[in-house]
Amino acid sequence: MFNKILLPLDRSALAERVLPHAIAIARAFGSQVMLLSVMTTPRASRGRQATDPLNWQIRKAETQTYLREVALCLQEVGLHTETHILEGLAAEQILGFADTYTPQLIILSSHGQSGLNDWGISSIAQKVVLRAQTSVMIVHASQPMAPDITSIRYQRILAPLDGTQRAEIILPAAAILARDHEAQIVLAHIVQKPAMPRRTLPSREDVKLADRLVTRNQTEAVRYLEQLQSQVAGKVETRILIGEHPAATLHELIEQEKADLVLLSAHGRSGPTGALYGDVVSHLIAYGTTPLVIMQACGQTPTAPANSESGGQ
Repeated sequence: MFNKILLPLDRSALAERVLPHAIAIARAFGSQVMLLSVMTTPRASRGRQATDPLNWQIRKAETQTYLREVALCLQEVGLHTETHILEGLAAEQILGFADTYTPQLIILSSHGQSGLNDWGISSIAQKVVLRAQTSVMIVHASQPMAPDITSIRYQRILAPLDGTQRAEIILPAAAILARDHEAQIVLAHIVQKPAMPRRTLPSREDVKLADRLVTRNQTEAVRYLEQLQSQVAGKVETRILIGEHPAATLHELIEQEKADLVLLSAHGRSGPTGALYGDVVSHLIAYGTTPLVIMQACGQTPTAPANSESGGQ
């Protein structure tokens, strides 16, 4: 499922927040990890003076050494790795690399060298997430670093579902992770209250009609999750919530359940066909803090990145 994982790093401590999660995911799926670092070239640094050639070569050597050291750490815990260095604009090179080497998952830190800020995700990470044609995992850099890179063990995996087959593509991955980590899977469904856009207050008949619809959808949701629960191996619980705003309700559920990993499909019932993500997913990308795996169902025709230097480890 995730045979190849792409792991972009910029040599910052914030970017390295992904390492324990990369190990936790790669071990579960037996994945090869491709380590990638993008060096910003002088022509990509708008408005800046050209970099001294000697300093550039020193930086490049330092980057190579850094990637080899990270690769060695991952190899010591049993992972197969490759290292790659590209030159250019970070987001564009990461996306081009992904198109060429077709990893099934890109694991990104929400922030890197530019540091933490008031935005939930950095501009580089946002560009990659919003344009990548493959599944992505976002690890929020504001969370404390794990004490050891092999110490991540997922205990509660939250899998939101909306009744569509598109949303259910996460279930095989959730089952594999739960088995490897001995984790609890929480299948969740949110019943949305009907919107009543009226200038006047809804009548008693309107309220009764809305309540009947919610009750009916809740009953169907119970049957739906019970059916899925019987099909998913391992420890599985179900949760059904009622709310006017699915994204906000899902945020509350993540906190209530103390979920340490959220898996969801890029699209569900409400996602427009032409958009890369649905509304709920976009909200979690912007405002969530729990590690988030967003699974895509299909990819795109690859294009080659420029100035690639690679080496297998």
